[in-house]
Amino acid sequence: MAFSGALLREKALELGFNLVGITAATPSPTLWAYQRWIERGMHGSMAWLARPDRQTRRRDLNVILPGVQTLLVVGLDYAQALAPGPLLNDPQRGRIAAYAWGLDYHDVMSARLEQLAAWLQRESGQRSVDRVYVDTGAILERSHAQQAGLGFFGKNTMLIHPRRGSHFFIGEILTSLEVDDHDRPQEGVGCGSCTRCLDVCPTDAFPRPFVLDARLCISYLTIEHKSWIDRELRSLTGNWIFGCDLCQDVCPFQRFSVPTRELALQQADPERIAPLLSDLLELDDEGFRSRWRGTPLQRTGRERLVRNACLAAANGAVTAAIPALIRLLDSASPLLRGHSAWALARLDSAAARPALQASLARERDPEVRQELELSLSGA
Repeated sequence: MAFSGALLREKALELGFNLVGITAATPSPTLWAYQRWIERGMHGSMAWLARPDRQTRRRDLNVILPGVQTLLVVGLDYAQALAPGPLLNDPQRGRIAAYAWGLDYHDVMSARLEQLAAWLQRESGQRSVDRVYVDTGAILERSHAQQAGLGFFGKNTMLIHPRRGSHFFIGEILTSLEVDDHDRPQEGVGCGSCTRCLDVCPTDAFPRPFVLDARLCISYLTIEHKSWIDRELRSLTGNWIFGCDLCQDVCPFQRFSVPTRELALQQADPERIAPLLSDLLELDDEGFRSRWRGTPLQRTGRERLVRNACLAAANGAVTAAIPALIRLLDSASPLLRGHSAWALARLDSAAARPALQASLARERDPEVRQELELSLSGA
């Protein structure tokens, strides 16, 4: 006997989710577009997205959960009541994407979805198998969310709810239970002729509407990309040190975004929203763990965050960061030595050139040496 979709939606809302949709556990209708995106290498260094076993799971959800019948998809708002514009645009500070201001959404949502799955098993009285995902499973969750009626695809590839914008997290339960009614895909709403999201991107990461080349995306570069950021892109990342909100912030539908009621996602501390770059450049491993424990930034690690802060300091002409950047020339990390060298050359201070020359004299890493040589040559 199929379980009541109305009861399931009611319980999900009771647990604090803001959007709920139910759809059949069938392959994503946009699977072909994803496969073409992978074939063109637009996933960059995120090799796990192209792994054959992950591709198989996306083609058939039964590989993830044998006998799966239903997908319950939920949304949780993360928009803040007040967007501190002057703080975010202060060149002395590094900008963090709004979704990462609070505690780690994976933890917040997973615990609640597990609670919902346990309730579903008790209420159904049936032996079911369930799997909970929050941005971690090998499924095309935005596509399934669209099928479950949570929104439409914007030209920036985000899922946009016509009355809430795109500032919400997505999570899902895969279950072997049948549910008696499903939601319909969002219809009749879209971007029209608007191209604000495409036009605002400083790195031109959208080769065409509805396609994102991750290799050029500031979010990818500052979070997922573990290696050297291409020299031609560094000056385009602005003061972003973790993620990027530009293509969402300019979207007209964002005027409908609803401030989150979730206390774990709310944040008023300016040092968690846009920390001072001079402080970030001085972080050691223990300081990083202490400061960012339990937040999305913890997953990136100190090295990448400080790398990003080097670029932001140069892009914002933060001369107060020069002493810290010079000290980073002695870092154990080649990545930090190289990016601090680029930043010092951009700041073009009297103290920087002797420090760069001394660093080149003792440097043995070929990639760092190349960075130092280019920096000293003014390239």
